[in-house]
Amino acid sequence: MKQKILIFDSSSIINFVMNGLEETLIELKKVFKGKFIITHSVKREVIDRPLEIKQFELGALKVKSLIDNNIFELPESIGIEHNLLAEKTQEILRQANKVYSAENEFMHIIDAGEASCLALSLIASGKDIENTIVIDERTTRMLGEKPENLKKLFERKFHTNIKMFPDNLPNISKIKFIRSSELVYIAFKKNIIGLKNGNVLDALLYATKFKGSSISREEIEEIKNLA
Repeated sequence: MKQKILIFDSSSIINFVMNGLEETLIELKKVFKGKFIITHSVKREVIDRPLEIKQFELGALKVKSLIDNNIFELPESIGIEHNLLAEKTQEILRQANKVYSAENEFMHIIDAGEASCLALSLIASGKDIENTIVIDERTTRMLGEKPENLKKLFERKFHTNIKMFPDNLPNISKIKFIRSSELVYIAFKKNIIGLKNGNVLDALLYATKFKGSSISREEIEEIKNLA
């Protein structure tokens, strides 16, 4: 049977934890029949650093518990060595942060956490491991799916001309992405959400939106129409 994994970025993990949906992640893992993977860079972002900040300590402990109970696992669990992943992560960082420039300076658009997820996806695909990145942050997804649209988005946001260097684009166009919003929809359809009374799906989708999932109201309505 082909191995499959979901690769979680910091943004999606934080969304689930801030919405109190850790139990939903546990139940999703049971029905997924694969591994939930986080990179060491993501672990630093959601556990190691937040544990030192009182404001974020509780959330970090919740994520740590998910690792301690093997809900989240590290790349070594699927045979991917840290050094290989670190090298690929740096390569993607160098490329991605030289794709767009504003006022003759390259724009820093992704950090180590997102880059490590992209790197892990590429390495896993090379090992014939089926994978999807769970990420709520819009920039990384658009860089892979629609880099030209990302240029236009930056121009609207910063009110300046943006120059694009397509030769510097990392080879990530075949990577699959999903948001926490789609995951909670799957959880709803699988009947693993504890809430039964009220407009539960609407509440779930808007909860993910307000905690950082880059999903529009129109997209939310489209998802609700599928239910």
